[in-house]
Amino acid sequence: MVEPVGNHYVIARPVYSENAFNEEHEKLHRYHKTFWDHLKLYFSCSPQRAKKIALRLFPVASWLPAYRFREWVLSDIISGINTGLVAVLQGLAFALLVNVPPSYGLYAAFFPVLVYFIFGTSRHISVGPFPVLSLMVGGVVTRLVPDDSTGNGNSTNTSAINYERVMVAASVTFLSGVVQLLLGIFQFGFIVIYLSQSLISGFTTAAAIHVLVSQLKFMFQLPVPGFNKPFGIIYTLESVFSQITKANIADLVTSLIVLLIVFVVKEMNDRYKEKLPAPIPIELLVTILAALISYFVNFEEKFDVAVVGKLEEGFHAPVAPDVGILQNCIGDGISIAIVGFAVAFSVAKVYSIKHDYPIDGNQELIAFGLGNIVGGSFKGFASSTALSRSGVQESTGGKTQIAGIISSVIVLIVILAIGFLLAPLQKSVLASLALGNLKGMLMQFKEIGILWRKDKYDCVIWVVTFLAAIFLGLDIGLGTAVAFQLLTVVIRSQIPSCTVLANVGRSNIYRNRKDYTDIYEPEGVKIFRCSSPIFFANIEFFREKLITAVGFNPLRVLRKRNKALRKIRKMLKKGELQVTPKGLICMANPTYESEEELDNNKIEELDQPTIMTDLPIRINWSTDLPPGITVPQVNIHSIILDFSSVSFLDFSAMTVLRKTLKEFVRLDIDIYIAGAYEGLLDKLERSAFFDEEIKPSMFFLTIHDAVLHILLKKDIANSPKLKLAEEKGRSSDYVIIPRNGLRSRECTIPTETKF
Repeated sequence: MVEPVGNHYVIARPVYSENAFNEEHEKLHRYHKTFWDHLKLYFSCSPQRAKKIALRLFPVASWLPAYRFREWVLSDIISGINTGLVAVLQGLAFALLVNVPPSYGLYAAFFPVLVYFIFGTSRHISVGPFPVLSLMVGGVVTRLVPDDSTGNGNSTNTSAINYERVMVAASVTFLSGVVQLLLGIFQFGFIVIYLSQSLISGFTTAAAIHVLVSQLKFMFQLPVPGFNKPFGIIYTLESVFSQITKANIADLVTSLIVLLIVFVVKEMNDRYKEKLPAPIPIELLVTILAALISYFVNFEEKFDVAVVGKLEEGFHAPVAPDVGILQNCIGDGISIAIVGFAVAFSVAKVYSIKHDYPIDGNQELIAFGLGNIVGGSFKGFASSTALSRSGVQESTGGKTQIAGIISSVIVLIVILAIGFLLAPLQKSVLASLALGNLKGMLMQFKEIGILWRKDKYDCVIWVVTFLAAIFLGLDIGLGTAVAFQLLTVVIRSQIPSCTVLANVGRSNIYRNRKDYTDIYEPEGVKIFRCSSPIFFANIEFFREKLITAVGFNPLRVLRKRNKALRKIRKMLKKGELQVTPKGLICMANPTYESEEELDNNKIEELDQPTIMTDLPIRINWSTDLPPGITVPQVNIHSIILDFSSVSFLDFSAMTVLRKTLKEFVRLDIDIYIAGAYEGLLDKLERSAFFDEEIKPSMFFLTIHDAVLHILLKKDIANSPKLKLAEEKGRSSDYVIIPRNGLRSRECTIPTETKF
């Protein structure tokens, strides 16, 4: 019964142990599905299930019929045109990161969009090249097809190298698509949860630094070989600065001017985004202007700058991946697949929350997997999404992936018709455009200070991820970062927060005794909380903290008591002790024996319960013992373990916990466990946890129930009238808990106990 009194409430209910509660309230026996039940359901077939699977596999069939043509089509067309122009430029720029001819970046910006339109669940992300993925693919390309070390730069040799690099990029993209497809089919969309926000932020920031360093050779126009190995970034910088005197000044000046313009205009777009009808398409304007200047001034001949050159028109016939290449890049394919999905899913989730529609992680894996398989077959490279490009699609009014189709049409027009207009464009301009898209990633350095103030573990994860990805490379760095992140989880679980609780405000609230002044601790009662699952890795830590909290080692005290009993028996047998109404009196000087003699080579017997049935008197361990016998004092009679934060308990932990509890019980200390999670009692019973010493009756619903039970038990033991009432079955089992505070306690039977 709950009675509200102003802003307080009064609860009147029995003091419940788990057993008492289950006896009074009937529990439903639910059937829990087994693995085979889930398997049968997964492979079952019905018209409704077939329709559901079809709609889930082809999300376009669910949203396209509901498309609001009149309301949305104009917005999608405008958004698609803007996004398509950005996609063209980013495709050309990111192809430099992959170390393939720029035209292949257009294929990566075209095919995945078509596939995602049919299979994707996000309505707002723009699918296509992403700088981090492009750099990861480029790392594989330079490792398997290094630069021509002979210095023979004739067109035949360059064409052969470019063909091999295109095949490597296409093959690793195909492999990453297969990995994503398999993960989606087998419902592994949850894998993204192992990449925390701190890890992704640190990783993408490191990737931005790698992108910056990789573009220096285009900005300075220097022959810098690729170093796809640990500390490769240092070797690259060494190569750049050792040739810095050979830099092409025209390319360098062009790059700096373009970078300055792009950064300034992007800052204006961010600052005045509420006032601007659409972001200023600075990449497009800079590209058109740079291409016109380069064409009319003839930069290529006058200043010997590197230009994009003639773009290939049309499409190549689809090709199968090279098996030999696949065997050499399995690890790279897996890492590219996971990073690509993690980035895309995180961006898609932002827009799904903003516009209130669901996304399916497993279906996203299938969509990106098929997109990369198709893109790789047509010699494109790995695709994901870029936050900047998706921001353009959403901010310019894009409502659905119809905008994505329009953007792919723009890319198609460039591939088939007007690509030749970009031939005179300097590669240094594309490099600057690629760097201009890194602003958001580079600004993530500000997160270090924020994370340090909020969560130092996340801050350390960010820093370690960044350093590992910078110095070990993106592939090895990602694996190292994930391993380190999981290690921090293990460390935090292995060293959980353990506290001693006390009653606060004389109510039913229990908090850390060190944090409050108005506390009440029942005499002889210790309340111990562990705020973590208890398992094989932290059970010993739990035991040590519990021993520290109670102030003594139960096993040591138990052994001391059993040794004392052995000595008392010997002294009684020799007549050195005499039993009197006042206790044991020493009749002669005691004989001191060594600990080894008392052990008598039977150390295991010292761990057993103390037995006094053969003695003429029961030993009171809290009183003075005969001379020569010392046993540590135990000043508690009850321990309450708060398991409200313990989400699971494994078998190894059960074994140690059972042994520890037995040690306390053998010292006549009552053990109570409060707030255990649903099903723990059943699990312990199945594991044969209970016996004559450890019983299910030790489990209580709450800490307060256990405390009240202990106080009532103590009052009954100290009062003959209460003891008589208890024996007659008249003891009250109700407690009134005023929410505004614990003022008094009455144990008059049969009246209610009040707190």
